This record gives sequence, C-alpha cells and structure tokens, in this order.
Amino acid sequence: MKKTMSLLILLGLLCVPALGQEAEASAAEAIEAVQNNLNIVWTCIAAFLVFFMQAGFAMLESGFTRAKNAVNILMKNLMDFSVGTLTFALLGFGLMFGKSGGWFGTTHFMLSDMGEGVESWNWTFLMFQTVFAATAATIVSGAMAERTKFISYLVYSFFITLFIYPIFGSWAWGGLLDGGGWLEGMGFLDFAGSTVVHSVGGWLALAGAIVLGPRLGKYGPDGKAKAILGHNIPLAALGVFILWFGWFGFNPGSTTTGNGSIGYIAVTTNLSAAAGAIMAMLVSWVVLKKPDASMALNGALAGLVSITAPCDGVSPLAAAVIGAIGGALVVFSVIFIDRVLKIDDPVGAVSVHGVCGAWGTLSCGLFNMDSGLFYGGGLGQLGVQLLGVGAGFIWAFGVGMVLFLGLKATIGLRVSEEEELKGLDIGEHGMEAYAGFQIFSNT
Repeated sequence: MKKTMSLLILLGLLCVPALGQEAEASAAEAIEAVQNNLNIVWTCIAAFLVFFMQAGFAMLESGFTRAKNAVNILMKNLMDFSVGTLTFALLGFGLMFGKSGGWFGTTHFMLSDMGEGVESWNWTFLMFQTVFAATAATIVSGAMAERTKFISYLVYSFFITLFIYPIFGSWAWGGLLDGGGWLEGMGFLDFAGSTVVHSVGGWLALAGAIVLGPRLGKYGPDGKAKAILGHNIPLAALGVFILWFGWFGFNPGSTTTGNGSIGYIAVTTNLSAAAGAIMAMLVSWVVLKKPDASMALNGALAGLVSITAPCDGVSPLAAAVIGAIGGALVVFSVIFIDRVLKIDDPVGAVSVHGVCGAWGTLSCGLFNMDSGLFYGGGLGQLGVQLLGVGAGFIWAFGVGMVLFLGLKATIGLRVSEEEELKGLDIGEHGMEAYAGFQIFSNT
C-alpha cells in the first residue's frame, strides 16, 4: 500500500510541470486572442472616425465656396466615398497590398484570398484602408470646386481609387499586408500618409486645377486675383473641427494595434494641429494685416497634415515645431499659388495637402528620434524622404495631368459659362441648397 501511494505521489509530482506548461500555453493563447480582438476593435473605431472626416470635408468645402454650389459639393463627397469603396475593394486593395504576380493576378483582387472566415484580420484592414483611399480622392474636389462637370468628377474619382492611389500606396505601404514596395524597402517613413494620402491627393488637385482653369471672375483683365468669398465660414469651421476630431482615428489608428502608443500619437497630433492654427493666424495677421479666420482654419489642417507622417517617431516639442512650420507654409503657399502661379484653388487644398504633406514627410528625416538629422542620424533618412516626396509628385501630378487632359478632350471637364454663373446646384442637380432663402449673384 505504501509503495502504491509513493508511486502515485511521484507520478503527480512529475505531472505538475507538464500541467504548468499547458496552463502557460493556454494563458498565452488567451492573451493573444484578447489582443487580436482589441486590435480589430480599435482599428474599426479608427476607420469609423476617418469615415466621419468625409462630413468634415463636405462642410469645409461647401462653407469655403458659394451657396449656389453647395449641393454639388455634398454630392461629390458622397459619391467619391461610394465610388471609391467599390473600386478600391474590387481592384485597388489588391494592387496596393496583394502579393506580386501581375496586376490582375495579385491576391485580394475582387476580395479573393482574404483569409479564413468572417473574423479574418484582412476585413478590418480593408475597411481601414478604404477610408484612406476615399480621403485621397475627396481632397481633389476642393481645388476643382464650382466649375467641374459632375460626370467627370465621378470618372476621375473612379481612377484615383482604382489605380493612381493604390499604385503609389503599394510602393510605400505594401508590406503592411502581403505586398512590399521599393520605397518602404529603402526605409521610407510615412506613418499615416502625409505623402501617401495627402500629397498624392494634393498633387492630383494641382493637376486638375491647372487643366480646369480658374473660376469666372477670379482674375481681372490686369491678371490680379480677386477674392471669391465662401458663403458660410461657420460651416467651414465646423468642418475643420470634424476633421481634427477624425484625425484622432487617422494617426493613432494607423498603429492598427490597441496599445499605449495610441495616446502618444494622439498627443503629437493634437500639438501639431494647435501650433499650426496659431502660427497661421499670426502669419496672416502680419502679412494680411488681420488674423484671417480661413487661414487659421487651414493652419490647423496644415498642422494635422504635417504631423501625419512623423507622428509616431518625434518628440512632443518637435511635433509642435513641425505643425507651426506647416501653419506658416500654408499661408505663404496659398498666396503664392493664388497670386503668382494664378491657379484657382477655392479651398487651399493644394497648399494644405500637397505642400504640407511634402513638408511633413521631409520632417521625418529631420526630427525622427531614431534616424533624423537633428538626432545624429545624418542625411541618409532625409535623402530617402526626399526621394519619396519626389516620386509621389511625379506619379500623382504626371498621371493626373494625363487623366484630366483625357477627360477634357473626351467627355469634357468644365461646365458651360452659363451653368457656372447660375450655379452647379441648379445646372447639375436641379435643386438649391437653400431654396427660398438665397439670392444668387452672377459672380
């Protein structure tokens, strides 16, 4: 009996380590499952915040333009997200993140090879990237507002989300899923899209505004620029606050991970936006003799765009400096594009997104705490950043010019003079935004 009990005790002692290993493995699996679910929940919430930025763009652009074109602005923002959702899902996502093997042979084409079951991470990642693609497309509408044919807008939104945005995105971000791009292979830094999203959209907007030409009455016989005032600055301000709020999904959400870095990135994002708004106000106060509200609003956006690339790798102080420089840049850029280049950009989209997106991307090479020039990293990172900015400009502006010139030569890009004077709301959509309340001018 004693021998039997001894054997049982010995066997029990031998089993304890094995049971402990099983418990540890089970606990590790449980922790991993919780973390994966947390990642999915946070990334979805961030995607929903970025989607709400579409409302911000709609309010901003309609407020900065005339009342007779407000419905047209709203329809463009509705349709570029709707068109972009379908086209990005069908092909754009596969071009951007699929494995190589021919453009139409990539994985994820028409949502193929998305993983096992409805709980696959790929579905969450698709949703998050869709709202980014739609953001790149909607940037273009502001610079081309008040004189663009609606059908042409639908066509170029289709091509931006189908092909133009995904190709550059694959160069810089393809490795986030199954792909891999030459820029990211060189160490190019763009955490949340100062160049991938904003500069690409901004350079496309520049191409469109050039091909389209200025609004009627924008430049006098002497070539001097005339102000065409927006009809509702409070609405534009609401749009900026919505965009600022949505940016807390844009930048912190790009972690796609539910961990403590979210808070840090939110802080750098917020500091940069605040610094951009203050600096734009101060610069406009000096240059224009008044603290211009529209410049201050665009200054906040300039700070947000500028910090989008470096938000995860710079100090809070550097974030404020980056935003302040962006705020100053946007004022001078708006004036230069309007008065010197004589390119009509009703909302300052090229300056906010193109110019400040380029600055934000370059700032990684200066302020990044691991590889920036100001932190002993030398010129290597700055050189890679400059290459990425240049590639983004050549690709987006070059292909954009081909696209817009093609549209101009075929279905037409600009509405008639009569339609522009009456307003696109009536001419393109057969309605008014403020029926019975607004007397429209012919300027």
